[in-house]
Amino acid sequence: MVARLAADPVARLYRATTTPVVVDVPELSFLAIDGHGDPNAAPAYAAAVQALYAVSYAAKFALKKAGAESFKVSPLEGLWAAEDMSAFLTGDKAAWDWTMMIRQPETVTAELVAQLVDDVAIRKGLASVRVLRLERLREGLAAQVLHVGPYASEGPAIARLHAFIHAQGLDFGGPDQRHHEIYLSDPRRAAPERLRTIIRQPFRSRDEIVPR
Repeated sequence: MVARLAADPVARLYRATTTPVVVDVPELSFLAIDGHGDPNAAPAYAAAVQALYAVSYAAKFALKKAGAESFKVSPLEGLWAAEDMSAFLTGDKAAWDWTMMIRQPETVTAELVAQLVDDVAIRKGLASVRVLRLERLREGLAAQVLHVGPYASEGPAIARLHAFIHAQGLDFGGPDQRHHEIYLSDPRRAAPERLRTIIRQPFRSRDEIVPR
């Protein structure tokens, strides 16, 4: 049987160890932007990340000014997909489709985002914010593991995560079960060998999965 993390349904999703575990991911709200190709080479990727942070911080300051409870901007996350999921093991980044995201509190509404997009686009000259959207995502049951080190060396951690899922007689794939990464470290400040990334893979649920 597979162990599932219990207790806080959100905070625990942003903690992991190098041993794979199962989590149950509830519906959450995200600012998101889609793209395709190698994130190290596609200018659209850097523009997407810049737009997400600009609007996320604008939302934080706008709500604080309005007297709402302050919140910490969440880490950058990415949903990654490919027609052949083995592209994540081989490192064929040109074949990747991606959705970059930053989780938002419930106080960030579609109306607020629309206002902030207009403001940021004009004030900072970021055209990429125009394609940003607020969406809700529920992944449900997923396995996740912590990778410590450069992004380029994630292969063994991903293989270990996939093996963990398959060992339970479970499977994954399809548009609703995309490879998910949560970037806990800032690559501008942390050495490559100290980068911490949660790697998550939703899968098809089975009755044998029980809470720990």
